[in-house]
Amino acid sequence: MQKKKHSQSSLYKCHSLQQLKTHHPKLEGQKRERRETERLGFGFSLSEQRAMSSSMIWRRGMHTLERLKSARIPEDVITQGQERVIDASLTLIREKAKLKGAVVRALGGAVATSSLLGIPLGHNSSFLQGPAFAPPLIREAMWCGSTNSTTEEGKMIDDPLVMADVGDLPVQEMRDTGVSDDRLMEVVSESVKIVMEEAPLRPLILGGDHSISYPVVRAVSEKLGGQVDVLHLDAHPDIYDAFEGNKYSHASSFARIMEGGYARRLLQVGIRSINKEGREQGKRFGVEQYEMRTFSKDRHFLENLKLGEGVKGVYISIDVDCLDPAFAHGVSHFEPGGLSFRDVLNILHNLQGDIVAADVVEYNPQRDTADGMTAMVAAKFARELTAKMSK
Repeated sequence: MQKKKHSQSSLYKCHSLQQLKTHHPKLEGQKRERRETERLGFGFSLSEQRAMSSSMIWRRGMHTLERLKSARIPEDVITQGQERVIDASLTLIREKAKLKGAVVRALGGAVATSSLLGIPLGHNSSFLQGPAFAPPLIREAMWCGSTNSTTEEGKMIDDPLVMADVGDLPVQEMRDTGVSDDRLMEVVSESVKIVMEEAPLRPLILGGDHSISYPVVRAVSEKLGGQVDVLHLDAHPDIYDAFEGNKYSHASSFARIMEGGYARRLLQVGIRSINKEGREQGKRFGVEQYEMRTFSKDRHFLENLKLGEGVKGVYISIDVDCLDPAFAHGVSHFEPGGLSFRDVLNILHNLQGDIVAADVVEYNPQRDTADGMTAMVAAKFARELTAKMSK
């Protein structure tokens, strides 16, 4: 296999990626774990760091507004401050999108260029919040020198006409000010529209938990002025009305999408953890649910999909846990009996349709292997989506 020559920077990226991963104590021993964390200067064991970071991401921003109100800070002072932080956050994305869009247009020849946009949001997860840390690690894996920059379809992700990157929306910085989830979801939608304004950029979202798919699909549909067809690969249907009382739960995102009328068709593939409510909600919204127990029968149809005709295009959402845990350990929910990586690529590569946007979500680096295997899996999903989207 032809490999790209390893530069010092690419080797450093791979090395730093591995350092940030969870080391299994049974494999390396507690003594080695302590030595590694002391060398990095954290002063805590990796298991302690995992517990603390999950707790912090959950607490962060949850009580800020209550504390400010109890201190009798005028509400207009709080609101104005929040809006300034929001404006600054969106300005960062806007200016980077303007630059990247201008570069692509100046080079000429691109009808569509995928643009990475990270949404590091994890607090709407019902179990673990680690996906909030995923976007930068997916990027590192995408540029790791262990592979080259060519996708399986022959496109080069280091070609600016193929892929751009506008960075990450500062989600936690906004939550630190006590911004509500209603407002935060609006901001996510606004950031997606900002990218879409810089034609020919098309948003490829790096999550983050699956709650982000709702504001992203909403933005895409509103910006394009009509419905899209949605291909959703996942172990779960994520269609609860309001899981655990949270209408923005990562387990409820597709209920919000269908309620809003943003999707004409919703195809859910890889499903193997679905209860009565999931099936009832699927029937209510006319969802096409393809469960793993019938995948061998459905395979031919799913590997020859034709979507998007008569609507504004196709949106693809890939939850990394659509894969069997044997292929992706770094997810919050282990559901055996899933798709293989090649199953997913066959579906993507053979799909006929104009992909207007996509997301890769639910990679949890806190549960990944020491060598960052699932980061590479999520990165390859992003690379192959990039190739499919760009033209």
